[in-house]
Amino acid sequence: MGQLIVTEFVTLDGIAQAPGGPDEDPESGFEFGGWQAPLIEDESGDEMFGNAEGMDALLLGRKTYDIFAGYWPTAPDEIPFTALLNRVPKYVASQTLSAPLAWEGSTLLEGDVAEAVAALKDRHESVHVIGSLDLLQTLLGARLVDRIHLWIYPIVLGTGKRVFEPGAIPTAFEVAEAVTYPRGTVHLALDAKGVPTTGDMTVDEPHIRQGGE
Repeated sequence: MGQLIVTEFVTLDGIAQAPGGPDEDPESGFEFGGWQAPLIEDESGDEMFGNAEGMDALLLGRKTYDIFAGYWPTAPDEIPFTALLNRVPKYVASQTLSAPLAWEGSTLLEGDVAEAVAALKDRHESVHVIGSLDLLQTLLGARLVDRIHLWIYPIVLGTGKRVFEPGAIPTAFEVAEAVTYPRGTVHLALDAKGVPTTGDMTVDEPHIRQGGE
């Protein structure tokens, strides 16, 4: 079975809504669309592409798909992501889109999303998700996410959609990589490791309990 790898751009308080531009996702009156743009730097951009270039399939929710489909098919060739995203097969989880889809190589998932994504993992080695926060909640709830790349920026917004919304399934992660960049961006590569463990620090020899024990 392949891996499902998620990339999200988040603030210090966990907000991941509309990092790229003011019209990206104004849902619920979000006023900070484009918050990531002033904080971008070349070093972290190169690493983002390095993390993505191994993908052999791209999975997106409706909103992120619309944004990508409106830009990447005609994006400048000198941007490394242009050739990659136009080349790989793209899958969309949406109840409002209908086939055929305009972006070449795009397929609309049918049926139960969790089952369809599990089938994608059987067919591809490295399925990547970028943004797609509504879809992400379903993927996290079904424990389909294997790795999350969190790009954390030194800014607090106080409102907006989060990567881990209230009610998220308790999950332990192992830090596979942690890098800080010159302008303060922190990249965490986190591998999902199942149910969290707990312990008791009030005793001399803390007893570690496995999740659910």
